[in-house]
Amino acid sequence: MRRIALAERTDWRSKAAECGFGFHTIDDAPYWDESAYYAFSLREIEHDVEAPSEELHAMALDLLDGIVVDEQQLRQLAIPEPYWDWIAQSWRERQPHLYGRMDFAYDGSGPAKLYELNYDTPTSLYEAAFFQWQWLEDQLARGQLPAGSDQFNSIYESLVEAFGTIARRLPRPFHFAAVRDSAEDQGTIAYLRDCALQAGIDCGTLAIEDIGVSADGRFTDLDDRVIGSLFKLYPLEDMFREAFGAYLPRSGLLLIEPPWKALLSNKGILPLLWDAHRGHPNLLAAEFDDGGELPRGWVRKPLHSREGANVAMHLDDGRELHTAGPYGDGPCIRQACHPLTGFDGHYPLIGSWIVGDRACGIGIREDNSLITRDSARFVPHAIVEEARGVLIA
Repeated sequence: MRRIALAERTDWRSKAAECGFGFHTIDDAPYWDESAYYAFSLREIEHDVEAPSEELHAMALDLLDGIVVDEQQLRQLAIPEPYWDWIAQSWRERQPHLYGRMDFAYDGSGPAKLYELNYDTPTSLYEAAFFQWQWLEDQLARGQLPAGSDQFNSIYESLVEAFGTIARRLPRPFHFAAVRDSAEDQGTIAYLRDCALQAGIDCGTLAIEDIGVSADGRFTDLDDRVIGSLFKLYPLEDMFREAFGAYLPRSGLLLIEPPWKALLSNKGILPLLWDAHRGHPNLLAAEFDDGGELPRGWVRKPLHSREGANVAMHLDDGRELHTAGPYGDGPCIRQACHPLTGFDGHYPLIGSWIVGDRACGIGIREDNSLITRDSARFVPHAIVEEARGVLIA
C-alpha cells in the first residue's frame, strides 16, 4: 500500500457538475481530492480487506439472536425499552437490509483493525461507487496509471442486485428520504434511487421533514398516501428520541435499513464482538466505558457519535487528542488505541462497503489528524500490478 501523487484531471469539476456531484467541495474546503491516490496489491485487497470484512460481518450478525432476548445487552446498547420487541421482531422476520460500511485502520503491514460499523446511515457511497471509478477509467485512458490497473469496486452492481433481491418484499409506495438541506445526504439517496430504478423498482424521494402521520398512526407522503417502505438516511437513534418515533412500532412501515440495524450501528457492538471473539486479529480490545479517567493506550467513543465527534484518544506516548461535538452526554465505549498510519502527514481510514452480505468495494477518507473528522477528504484508490505480476504498489 502506497500513497502516490498524481496530476488531477483538468476537467474533473465539470465532470462532477455533469453527474450531480455537487458536494465535492464543502464550506470552501476540498472533499474530493485526486491530487494523490492509494495503490494496493490484489493480495492486500483480497486477503487483508475483503475477506476480513465478510468474516466480521458474519460475526456481527451471529450476535443478534442473543442480543434481541438479552435485556442487559439491550440496555448496554442504549436501546429504549419501547422499541425492544419491534427490533426483535424485525430480526426474527429477517427484514431486508441493503448496505453498511466498516471502517478500518490499515497500512499494508499487518491485519486491518476494525474501528467501527456504520450500518445505519453510511455516506460517502456515491463517490466510492461512481466517481472514483470514473477517475480510474479516465486516468487509465490518459496513461496516468499503469496499464491493467483496477479498483476494488463492484458497489454499483451489488446495489442493483441487492435491490432486485429485496424488491418483492417492499410494500409500495417505496420512498427514499433524507434531510432536505444536506447536499451530501440528498446526493446519496439520489444515487441509491437510481440503483433501485435500475433494478426495476418504482420509487420516489422526499425530505424527512415532509413525512407526516395519519390519524391512525401511519406514515404518509406529500400526497397523503401511506408509505409502504422507506429508505431513510436518518439515524434510528434520533428517530427513537423524537415525537414521531413513538409511532414506528405500530406503523406497519418497512424501513431500510431495518430496525435490527440499530443493534449494529452503535459502537456498543464492539465490546460485544470482542467478548465473543477475544484475540481476533481484526478486532481491537473494547469494553463499555465506566466514565473514569481514560488510561494510556485507549480511545473513548460515544455509542452514537458520527464523523469523529466527541472522541478522546490517549496515546501510548502520553499525548491526548479530543474532538468536540453534540454527543458528549451519552454512554461510551473504550477501544484499544491503534493509531492510523501517516503517509506524509495524511492519515487514511479504509471504508469497506458491505452490500447485502458481500464485501464489494472500498472508499478512503484521509485527514491531517489521527481522528477522522467530518472535514476528511475522499481520496481514490487503485489496484496496481505490473504486467508480469510483480507488485509495484
